Amino acid sequence: MLKDLLADIVRVDDVLMIVKSNGATIEMRSNSLSIRQKEQWITIGENDGPCHMHVNDTMIKNAEFVVEERPERTSYSVRFFDENGERVLGCFFTKMYDEDKKIKLERKKLYDNLQEKYGTKIQY
Repeated sequence: MLKDLLADIVRVDDVLMIVKSNGATIEMRSNSLSIRQKEQWITIGENDGPCHMHVNDTMIKNAEFVVEERPERTSYSVRFFDENGERVLGCFFTKMYDEDKKIKLERKKLYDNLQEKYGTKIQY
């Protein structure tokens, strides 16, 4: 089920995927990324390409759809956590607003449809 959710996310253009650790951060866009799984490793992107990631599906224990109200806009993301509640991966839906700072309803619908399909909090 983790691979299914990630596959649905990478099909959406302009999702910023962020992996963060104490010493480094990687950011990559979801646009046109392939996804496949071999044993516990889910690979997002082309293994021989300039940027890809490997996600260990045994270390991801839950995911959560997060809507954060901010002063000028609301942010939409799906966040993946390990057994200690530490965020392993964040998938942030970008380009949600037009130049007048109005929500793009077609973009919000993509997010809402995924949340409806998987639920707000998912346990693995």
